[in-house]
Amino acid sequence: MNSSTIDTPAGPLTILANDDGAVRAAGFTTEVGALLAVVHPDLRAEPRPRPDLGPVTAAVRAYLDGDLTAIDAVPVEQRTGGVFMAHAWETLRRVKPGEPITYTGYAELSGRPAAVRAAATACARNAAALFVPCHRVLRTDGTLGGYRWGLPVKEWLLAHEAPDNQVVAMRGRT
Repeated sequence: MNSSTIDTPAGPLTILANDDGAVRAAGFTTEVGALLAVVHPDLRAEPRPRPDLGPVTAAVRAYLDGDLTAIDAVPVEQRTGGVFMAHAWETLRRVKPGEPITYTGYAELSGRPAAVRAAATACARNAAALFVPCHRVLRTDGTLGGYRWGLPVKEWLLAHEAPDNQVVAMRGRT
């Protein structure tokens, strides 16, 4: 597994990716060990520091430069013990930049409208921040809620993705 850290306006983004370029973990930290801890045990390997992860690094730089969909094509490799969580992560990748949803809306998009807590758990257990954009999920009242990498990072990401830096409209708000 390869590791690389990219400077961003929200702070350093460290990425762990397999040799094929699939992201296994990403987070706004320089602590590779902290990221490795959230990788499923079957996918863990000793990280090899690299200055650049090729297409993954290019996608992040394009995202930071304003191509907000550049990260969509980056493959992600996460595992969990449950079918719903894997499905929820795939669903989350379809939430568009600038169109955050609520946890209720996220549960509905995932096909289980009553599973709001399970949707929140999927966000909390997501190891691939940015690439599986859990920062795009808000509380029902539209407030930020939690974020593993801190609310200032979540706030920056949402502002970066907001159309013309205006107030972001939400789908699924109840």
